[in-house]
Amino acid sequence: MNKPDSNRVLRRLPIVVGGLGAVLLLINRLLTPELTQSQARGDVLGVVLSAVLILTGLIWQQVQPRSPDTVELIGEEGFVLAADLPETVKTELAWASHLLLTNTVTRSLVVFYQGKVLLRRGILGTKSEVFPGAILKRVLETQKPTYLVALEIYPGKIEFDYLPENTQGVICQPIGNQGVLILGANARRSYTKQDENWIAGIADKLAVTLSSNLHNQAK
Repeated sequence: MNKPDSNRVLRRLPIVVGGLGAVLLLINRLLTPELTQSQARGDVLGVVLSAVLILTGLIWQQVQPRSPDTVELIGEEGFVLAADLPETVKTELAWASHLLLTNTVTRSLVVFYQGKVLLRRGILGTKSEVFPGAILKRVLETQKPTYLVALEIYPGKIEFDYLPENTQGVICQPIGNQGVLILGANARRSYTKQDENWIAGIADKLAVTLSSNLHNQAK
């Protein structure tokens, strides 16, 4: 279920106050049997102030950033590591995934490396295996990240069946030339450029650790 926009009341407040002020001025004018010059000047000033408030509210509706609508991802929360990993790798993966889950909008993540799932954490999908589709294969081949800002509109979304079924946005970040860090968010267009840079930096750090500790497994 979508969560309400937390800024909605703030954006509408000037319109409400301005409209209420205009209504009260009108009522006051109708109930006044004899209009004095000072009251007329006050009414003009009140109308101007009400108009300014209403105009400000309309502008805020357009220019104030809206928090993206979020959903509750379907699935159980979990933390699954491949059992045969060296302790150094397990520690690195645990550290990296914790940072991503607590410092970005990521709610579900998978580390796929050398054809194997090394880690699943956050809200888990129903499937545990990753079978690379066209999108993941392209990321592996080009070693360039892909950001799917609204997953449900992409025909290729079916390949991400290992993420929660209502995942809203996905980033596929290459880990060197042998793996991909797959991150799922609970809101569309919710990753910022700063988030993307942060994710790229963590993926680069993982690439160094994994390549130096798992090189024998690739043979």
